[in-house]
Amino acid sequence: MAGEGEKEKQKSFKLLGILDIQNTPCAREAVLHGSVGSLFSGLSHFLATSRVRRSFDIGVAGFMLITLGSWFYCRYSNAKLRVQQRLIQDGMKNKVMYEGTSLDPTRKQNGEQFLNFFGLF
Repeated sequence: MAGEGEKEKQKSFKLLGILDIQNTPCAREAVLHGSVGSLFSGLSHFLATSRVRRSFDIGVAGFMLITLGSWFYCRYSNAKLRVQQRLIQDGMKNKVMYEGTSLDPTRKQNGEQFLNFFGLF
């Protein structure tokens, strides 16, 4: 079949025609968290007060707050992870570059090597 070898074009879901949920980092999880939080907050407010309009407003506000909070937290965590990965990569590059030279920070100094050779250090 001719279509099997070709990669199928994935459909993307755009929220309000603006935000591409599938290709934006953390957007999918944030919208899902916001949806569940909205349902929970609106329903719990309705069960407590029996006021429909106010419960709807609470649900919409809960959606916005939980979605934004979840998105910012996820983006912050991803940024921290990228910084840590960059530091590790730089450290590995420096280890390879300086290994075996006099600039190697893990290598002992000459005096320490001499004393260590005789078992004095």
